[in-house]
Parts: sequence; C-alpha cells; structure tokens
Amino acid sequence: MNFGLDRLLSDPDLRRDLKGRRVALLAHPASVTADLAHGVDALAACDGITLTALFGPQHGMKGDLQDNMMESPDYRDPVHGVPVFSLYGEVRRPKDEWMETFDVILIDLQDLGCRIYTYVTTLLYVLEAAQKHGKSVWVLDRPNPAGRPVEGLALRPGWESFVGAGPMPMRHGLTMGELGRWFIHHFRIDVDYHVITMENWSPDQAPGHGWPLLERAWVNPSPNAPNLSMARAYAGTVMLEGATLSEGRGTTRPLELFGAPDIDARAVIAEMQALAPDWLGGCKLRDMWFEPTFHKHVGRLCSGVQIHVEGPHYDHGAFRPWRVQALGFKAIRRLWPDYDLWRDFPYEYAFGKLPIDVINGGPSLREWVDDAAAMPGDLDALTLPDEAAWIEERRPFLLY
Repeated sequence: MNFGLDRLLSDPDLRRDLKGRRVALLAHPASVTADLAHGVDALAACDGITLTALFGPQHGMKGDLQDNMMESPDYRDPVHGVPVFSLYGEVRRPKDEWMETFDVILIDLQDLGCRIYTYVTTLLYVLEAAQKHGKSVWVLDRPNPAGRPVEGLALRPGWESFVGAGPMPMRHGLTMGELGRWFIHHFRIDVDYHVITMENWSPDQAPGHGWPLLERAWVNPSPNAPNLSMARAYAGTVMLEGATLSEGRGTTRPLELFGAPDIDARAVIAEMQALAPDWLGGCKLRDMWFEPTFHKHVGRLCSGVQIHVEGPHYDHGAFRPWRVQALGFKAIRRLWPDYDLWRDFPYEYAFGKLPIDVINGGPSLREWVDDAAAMPGDLDALTLPDEAAWIEERRPFLLY
C-alpha cells in the first residue's frame, strides 16, 4: 500500500498545483516514506516543491520531548535552512506572521486514532488559521492504527481543550484526512482543503487491522508510542495520565500497562473479571512487576497489569480498551475504597479541572468509578448512545 506522502512524491500530477507556490510541512519523526526517508528531506529534493517553512507539533519535529507540557523551541533547520515553528511552545495555534511564510501547508502526521492525541487538535487549529489567512491545507493521509472501531463517551460542551477538539468519542476510528473533513463540516470552516489519500488501506484486514504490519515499519509518532500494541491500548490507557497509577512511562512498555507499589495486580484482575468479563474480550491481562526509571513511582517496584493485544490474544472486533481501563479503575476503587486514585494538577493547559475529567471530556467516567452503587451497565447506558451516534455522524466523511 502507499501512504499519502509516498503518492505525492511519486505522482507529478498530484504535485501539479504546488508548482510555483510556497510550501510548508507540519510533521514529526514518523513522517517518513516507505523507505524511511523523512518527509522534510524527500519533499525538499522533489521537483516542483519549494519548502519555505516547517512546523512541529507536541513533542517537537524531532520527537525528543517525553512528557506533556514540555515545550519545543523554534529553530532553523540546519540542513535546509528553513524556519521550524513550534506549535507546542510559546503558542499552540500558528502565529499570524508564520502563516505568511507559505501558500500551502502539507500535514503529514501519524495519528493513533484517539481524541486526546494532540495532533488531532493541532489539525483543527491549522485549519482555522488557514481559513483566516486564505491558505490551502493538504493532508497527506496515513493509517489509523487503531482501525475503525468506535468507543468512549463523547466530549461534552464546555469541556473543549487541547486534548479535546470536538464532540467525538475517545476512539474515533478516522484517519487524519477524514478528521479534517469532519472538522470543516462541524465547525463550518471555509478553507481550500485536499486529502492525498492512501492506496489500498484495509482497516479491517488482519493481522494489522488498521496498520499494514507486513508492509511498513513502525516509527514512534511520539516518544511513548513505541509499537502497535500501544496504539491499540492507548484509547484506554491514556486515562492513566489523570490517575496516580503509573502508565508505564519509564519502562519499555509505556501505555500498555498500569500499576503502583500499593496495589495487588492479581486481585485487580480477579475483580475486573468478576465485575464485567464481557468488557475484557479481545485481550489478555497478565499480572507483572515493573520499576519506572522516570515519571510516576520512579525507582519503586510496582505491581502491575499488562494488557496484551498481540498474536493469539488479540481480537480486533472484541477489544474495547476504554472499557478495559475504566474497569481497572473501578476494580481498584472497589478493592480499596479510599485509594487516592485521581491526580490534581494543571493538565495540557486546562486549569482548574481534574485531569481525568479533561481527558474524558467531562466528569462522567470519574463519577461512575467513584459511585459505589454504579455498575458496568450504568456506564454502558451513558456510552452506547454516544458511540452509535458517532458511527452515523462520521459516515459521510469516510474516504476508505
């Protein structure tokens, strides 16, 4: 199969409208060709393309900054001599003067298929800036490695943030190109928008179910996104950023596990299985031990639960990562009712709100966990209508 970047580079007809225009590129480390050349170098060497500016999202163009709210500076690319503007530094929306450095911006960002992954919001902000300045936006499309399934509560009005661009569920099931189409419709953005689509993407095909496992190498789109297993689990495990439990940062399997020094992982798994066994399909839970080298519980031995979503343990249609992690929280609350579960700190520039609520686009998930009388069916009653509505709402914007 071919990604959007590869198609643009190989087909002069697709590049025709770029000739004579100043071109910017919004990219990160995973913005590579099939043979792993970075898009900056490949586009700079391509006939008919004049690069005049580069933009980097969260974690930077170089992908070197590990954690949230670690800001990247602006700089000048040492090889090509063009400015590199940070959309996760002093600002998160493009400055007016930056928008005057190009005519067309190419967006080539590998997403993880999750509302909270900030490249989604950066796409929206660039579309809005492009409308203001009369610029063209081209998305060079890439796979959604989590595939087409939809899961989670929709973001509630008033809970918009840098990790919540609009009223979609946590696991949205769209590519970046498709998301741009939905943003333009939902927010009534008047912009010249194009998607260079992929060829032969099969989101329902095993074994990748969204990611072409046997055809393309995985490059981390952010420092703690090291493999496909993480991408599959992320729509659930990202909620751990709002909890006192470790999500495995500082280990070699970040965002595929959760744990802490003061829990009993075997007891947690048993409670999860007793409470809602039908929420645990498609994966295998294994109790394990880990000691983070940085981040939460650094240097302390943690009892943990690893969520295995590879090989014989993975069933794409059955796996529901958001419910798996919600159930993990619920099990801990039932086993240890007074457990200090929720972190309280400024999260992604959303001040005065609990991070777990910012992540979920409202307080409903936390309230369900903390309500001793609430059962799995109660969360389903809130969530299933959101999921069904989104499946219908997104339908006109699908490209594959």
